[in-house]
Amino acid sequence: APDIPVIDQAYSKLSNSITVEWRAVPGATNYMLTAQDGDSFVETVVKNSPGTVTGLKPATLYRITVRAINSGGKSQPSPFRKVKTVLAAPVLSVRSLSCDSIAVSWEAVHMAAGFSVSLMRSDGLGRMLKQNTTNTSLIFTNLDPGALYTIKAYAWNANGMPGDDFTYNQRTSPNAPVDVKVTFNSGALRAVVSWMPTEGALNYSVTVSSGLLELRCNTSSASCTVPSLQCSSEYHVSVTAYNDAGSSEPTDAVSLKTIPCAPVNISIEEDEPGHLLVSWSSVSLGHYYVVFVKSDDGLEVHCNTSYTQCHFQSDCGFTYFISVFAYNKAGQSPLGDVFNYTTAPCCPGDFRAVSTSSDTVRVTWAAVRGADLYETRAAGGSGVVLCRDTATACTLSALQCSTPYNITVYSFSEARGRNTSCAPQYVATAPCSPEIKNITKEGLSVISVQWQPNNEEATYVVTARGEAGLWHCTSTRNSCTLMDLPCGSAFSVSAIARSPAGQSFPSYSIPLETAPCCPNDLTLTQVTQSVTNISWSFGRGAQTYVTTLESPKGQAKCHTLQTYCLLGCITCGTNYTVSLRAISETGLTSSCTYQGYSSGACCPSGVKLYRLSNNGIRVFWRAPDETRSYKADLHGSKGNFSCTPSSGLSHCDITKIPCGDVYTVVVAPVTDKGPKLTLFSSFCPKKIYS
Repeated sequence: APDIPVIDQAYSKLSNSITVEWRAVPGATNYMLTAQDGDSFVETVVKNSPGTVTGLKPATLYRITVRAINSGGKSQPSPFRKVKTVLAAPVLSVRSLSCDSIAVSWEAVHMAAGFSVSLMRSDGLGRMLKQNTTNTSLIFTNLDPGALYTIKAYAWNANGMPGDDFTYNQRTSPNAPVDVKVTFNSGALRAVVSWMPTEGALNYSVTVSSGLLELRCNTSSASCTVPSLQCSSEYHVSVTAYNDAGSSEPTDAVSLKTIPCAPVNISIEEDEPGHLLVSWSSVSLGHYYVVFVKSDDGLEVHCNTSYTQCHFQSDCGFTYFISVFAYNKAGQSPLGDVFNYTTAPCCPGDFRAVSTSSDTVRVTWAAVRGADLYETRAAGGSGVVLCRDTATACTLSALQCSTPYNITVYSFSEARGRNTSCAPQYVATAPCSPEIKNITKEGLSVISVQWQPNNEEATYVVTARGEAGLWHCTSTRNSCTLMDLPCGSAFSVSAIARSPAGQSFPSYSIPLETAPCCPNDLTLTQVTQSVTNISWSFGRGAQTYVTTLESPKGQAKCHTLQTYCLLGCITCGTNYTVSLRAISETGLTSSCTYQGYSSGACCPSGVKLYRLSNNGIRVFWRAPDETRSYKADLHGSKGNFSCTPSSGLSHCDITKIPCGDVYTVVVAPVTDKGPKLTLFSSFCPKKIYS
């Protein structure tokens, strides 16, 4: 083991360590330092002198020994030295009370009799301040704002020996910024706050407050943007500088008034046609207002006012886009709601209403701006008739005839509804159809027509229509007379009513038939002594005919579908009256009278022939009428012969008759106008003479 070391000196410069110096021991590779305090000790191995034992307690007396060490072992401890550790350093608590003061405080130090505290700017500028005190706190004043100071403090014991020192760097709080300026961006509703930088400030805080609302903006530069400001608000803006020592006093507040909010409670009224009234609620911080009104055709007008309403001219059928802005020194309010107001559509123009029938009115008009739909309303009679359509025409049906109506065409739009200011037009429907009550025949060609008058101030026209043509009569009363109707014709009789409003529908037709026409020509031809043929021309409208020959001696009658008839039982030599009745299908009868007819004279009876000589013959007869003349005719192949007796005789002779022939002998009466052998001879009986 090595020799025992000898301590030259031992001392304490720090409160937790003692430094030992000794002479080197040959062969020693290490040394063990031991500091003993009563029963506790601290050992430290070092390479050579000097060596320091650490981990000691301040202000404590220790016994210090040294032992040399080599590979052979440890030497015996050296003679001890007593050494006391110095006082512990006071632990400072430092803070800047204001921008020009720093407060230093500490806890009491064991065995300390007093304390020494010094302060100096860390950059070496200015002078050092030093204070000795037995207290545990002190304050340095009149310092530079925002400056970094180095503070050193130590305690000393009763012998004046200083202990450990404690160094602390502390900055004073900064001064309040100056030259604060606020720039307001009205479009973004934000403010840019700027100021002159202050010494020692590391950060700045901008406070923007309004009532209970407070906004902050922190920055390390000399400006800050405060977003999300509210319209119509007055803010107080202040800036506070900060560093690690604390904050400055806030600057004097700068007032900031933001732009007004967009006006609300906007109402748009059309107080009268053609005038729009725009009103709104007053806006805080709003000095005046501007209302912009833009129509859908691109035209824009505006109104400046310090009140809360504006008047504008408007046109029907337009849509107006309306926005209201408030203004103050900060600028224009944000864009609020854009309202659109559609005025009532225009009343239809070129309005025409025409009565097309007794229950129908045709209404037309020109299309108007802003109308989506049209309603035609006809008021009158027993109610209201409506017609709705998008077209510019409407037919009102199911109206009452001969009735005045107030017809109005209203225009509709989805946005505004109906324009109620449209004027009506008076229209009367056409007259009601008359009802024919009676048709009376007042003569062969005269017909009286009566109807029920059901219109006021109407003219009635009665028409008889048939194949023969048209016949009319007109009246403002309830009857009129059709004249000169042709015979044998069928008609359909109807009536209409006319007024300035138009013409009614025709009434229901009443059939009318006139009596058949009398035949124009009538011929009588005697067929035999007692049979006569009557023929006549066609009587229009007649289906059957009844002919009559009448005399005091009797009557002959015939009913036929033909235009001729054979009448028997005719008495010879008699004057007859001739009449004919033409009868239609429906039984209408026309009685026709013609010139009288005389039947042929009666033939003589008891005709006898007597031969007078070879070439003569005497003819005898009985005359039915002694006042009438007779004539005997002899017809043969060799000639014709005749004889006429003297007046009052009933025989005559025919001479110079060729012999050897067969003759036909006829005795016939002779008329006053001369012989009519062709008429009467064929009726009388013939005798054969050979």
